[in-house]
Amino acid sequence: MNGKSRWIALYVLCLGMLMIVLDVTVVNVALPSIQDELGFTSSSLAWVVNAYMIAFGGLLLLSGRLGDLIGRRTVFLAGLAVFTFASLLCGVAQTQWMLVGARFLQGVGGAMTSAVILGMIVTMFPEPREQAKAIGVYAFVASAGGSVGLLAGGVLTESINWHWIFFINLPIGIATGVWAMRLLERDRGIGLRQGADSPGAALITASLMLGVYAIVSPASGQQYAARAPWLGALAFVLFVAFLVRESTAKSPLIPLRIFRSRNISGANIIQALSVAGMFGMFFLGSLYLQRVLGYDALEIGLAFMPVTIVMGLLSIRYSERLVMRFGARRTLIPGLALVMAGLIAFTFAPVDGSFVVHVLPVMLLLGTGAGLAFPALMTLAMSATSGEDAGLASGLINTTAQVGGALGLAVLAVFSAARSDSLLRGGQPVAAALTSGYHMAFWIGAVLLAVCIVVGLTVMKPAPATEHGTDHEVAADEEERELAPVG
Repeated sequence: MNGKSRWIALYVLCLGMLMIVLDVTVVNVALPSIQDELGFTSSSLAWVVNAYMIAFGGLLLLSGRLGDLIGRRTVFLAGLAVFTFASLLCGVAQTQWMLVGARFLQGVGGAMTSAVILGMIVTMFPEPREQAKAIGVYAFVASAGGSVGLLAGGVLTESINWHWIFFINLPIGIATGVWAMRLLERDRGIGLRQGADSPGAALITASLMLGVYAIVSPASGQQYAARAPWLGALAFVLFVAFLVRESTAKSPLIPLRIFRSRNISGANIIQALSVAGMFGMFFLGSLYLQRVLGYDALEIGLAFMPVTIVMGLLSIRYSERLVMRFGARRTLIPGLALVMAGLIAFTFAPVDGSFVVHVLPVMLLLGTGAGLAFPALMTLAMSATSGEDAGLASGLINTTAQVGGALGLAVLAVFSAARSDSLLRGGQPVAAALTSGYHMAFWIGAVLLAVCIVVGLTVMKPAPATEHGTDHEVAADEEERELAPVG
């Protein structure tokens, strides 16, 4: 594949990723309209989101490893087909359970599609400078697509109807599939015999699905919330059983040697915690704009656009230069610090807050921080990965993001609601109580980012990358020796 074709192929992969990322926030904006038309109760409406999250979060890791075994192009195209067909089913749904079932199928396709993309990128761009630039483009799409979805969801829902948030995926999915078949080179994979561990696959998939279910189900009503601790405990037991299985299997589905890399392990910890803080902020920040400042769906989308613009400018134009000049870790830490500063700044937004004074500075800090941090984090997560494990590492970093985001949102929402309820019982006005609850969530998010910075400084290995990439390659070689199978 020549240079121009590789970059066009990258944009095709990112278009597929953008479709997946947009779908999450677009649906959130349309939930009130879906509830009115299909007659969902407040508790059952949560399953429009939960069904997707359970399938998506539960299958990311398995999908990534399947890409290594049978070919990442094959898994990407199959996932794209499933997601596009499921989007059609969602769009034509006339009953509650048809929509929920189609959303679960969408989650399956979304997991298959997105799990292998990062692995394909690092394989297509082995040279450090090009790889850093390509990962910057991917990180922008994966991180900033959510705020674009808020705007797109508001426009489609208000101008047409909620069915079109799903129908819009059809031309995008078909076009992406056609171009992917033309541009993506076939990769054979290492073969199922190298990791056809059916018991391991069943254990990790069941563990992740139950874990995500335990996290998201409390939003669906008290009857589901009562089961969550037991399901969470069962998910943990299954995960331990999976680790035991993988440590003894002759051909493990997921070779545990990958976790011997400090950069891979540290990057996934940071991914989980940082996404937890950021995802909670986007959700609760949207509620602050809506319930306290009175913004409508379109205005909320526009309010978050500065994050997308700044993140895109940094990720696409400057992140590669910074990573190559200072190294990924030295770029990551200031980025995380800026995200933390943005979350702290949001704790000072008052009941009668102004967009220019209290919201815009937060968005600029978050966009700048994320634009620096996430490309560097992706580079670190994939830097020590061999070609045969690239899909696994890609699926792993996506899994930690999804599970971290779901867990972070659940924790931050619980603490925020508890704080607001306490103040309401004490006689505080509704707006003041809600604002105080959101502030608490933002403080918790800032603490999570502080932990990320500590992990980055203590766990991650410095991997400075000079203009010629020499030090980057040496660091990668050291990590590869860590990952080499014992004996």
